[in-house]
Amino acid sequence: MLTFECPYCGVDADETELHAGGEAHLKRFGPDASDDDFEGYLFTRENPKGVHFERWRHVNGCGKWFHAARCTITMEVFGTYPTQTLRPPKDLLDAITEKRPGWSWRNVS
Repeated sequence: MLTFECPYCGVDADETELHAGGEAHLKRFGPDASDDDFEGYLFTRENPKGVHFERWRHVNGCGKWFHAARCTITMEVFGTYPTQTLRPPKDLLDAITEKRPGWSWRNVS
């Protein structure tokens, strides 16, 4: 079972207290977006074998959304951070690189 620390309330919550919200750091386009941009936003997702960044909501707690980094192979959780962060924090990226040298995800590594 996955266990995440909510970056807002500090509670260690297992996945039964949370709701998965899909891939993190998606670029959302405005009303003037092309059909291709909108289609890409709706349907194109990363599905890596390895490090992945996701959105989660602490449903049975503070109710806030947060981002989490985890490995899709081992289910290891590397850490969590607030959703207002546009890129994963450097200390989290360094911790992932230490455990998984050579990893990559989109334009983050």
